[in-house]
Amino acid sequence: MGETLNPMLRLAILGMIEGNGHPYSWSAIINGFDPELLEECPYAAIRDYLGQQPLEEVGISDAEVTHIWTDHAEDAPQIAALSLIPHVVQTPEAVIGSVDAIIIATDDGEDHVRRARPFVEAGVPVFIDKPLATNVPDLRQFIEWEKAGARIISSSGMRYAPELKGLSSNMPDTGDVRWVSSFSCNSWERYGIHALEALHPLIRDGVEGIRIERGEDPQADIAYIRTSEGIHITIPVCSDAYGSFGSVQVCGTKASKSIQLADTYSAFRSQLLAVVTALRTKTAPCPFSETVDMMAIIIAGIRSREEGSRFVLIDEIKNEIFRN
Repeated sequence: MGETLNPMLRLAILGMIEGNGHPYSWSAIINGFDPELLEECPYAAIRDYLGQQPLEEVGISDAEVTHIWTDHAEDAPQIAALSLIPHVVQTPEAVIGSVDAIIIATDDGEDHVRRARPFVEAGVPVFIDKPLATNVPDLRQFIEWEKAGARIISSSGMRYAPELKGLSSNMPDTGDVRWVSSFSCNSWERYGIHALEALHPLIRDGVEGIRIERGEDPQADIAYIRTSEGIHITIPVCSDAYGSFGSVQVCGTKASKSIQLADTYSAFRSQLLAVVTALRTKTAPCPFSETVDMMAIIIAGIRSREEGSRFVLIDEIKNEIFRN
């Protein structure tokens, strides 16, 4: 993987919940992995995209996952063996003093404040899996910590999907964008942020509001978003439609364009490279305010669904977040 003139950035992967294999994938992308153990990874998609990579090209040269802790103790040794992690710890806090930053690898936005608190209070930089927070009090807590100097990063890998390079509100092949659809699986709470961050070039100038409808099927939501530029966005979320994840349709004044996000490895690698660079340079891969904006949309969507699918203005949520 090559040598670097800078000291190795030491990282800890902390936490793993059902349905989220990032402790396997992120650790392997950073450290490299043992190909003989790859088949033991319980996530087929991770086995597929890691197995397609030239082994000598996998890894980030100036960073290493040195410690791991998982919610179920039996998972950590398997991940450590596969992803070449030298230390398995018995408690998350045990890594304080031994690493330069931590990665909270769980996608439960209701539980990230609890998981992050000991590290923020100890002054350890944190990268938190998406979504950062799915309720107003927790988002407000992260904002307070960040304003006080805590280094907090959170993002979806879909922000870095190579298929979306060049996406903008005006493109030569589509003209002025009028309507976009971005499909997601799982749930709005856990995966809605994937669809939103994939479209961040189209919504960075502002979302006016959102309405989420749920029909007779409790496993499917449809989000309708209106931007300040007049672009209409539809995000269907169907819990079990994993095979359709990452489908994007862009309709403009000249033509329409279909995009399928398929290069998951490159998206995650670019995301992790951005995080490592941010940690080294003490900068941010994107303004923290953008992360707050994304979370406000997620929270507004939850509120809309819970309150009879009313159209919720983003300013309503932000007024609650930033009230004194």
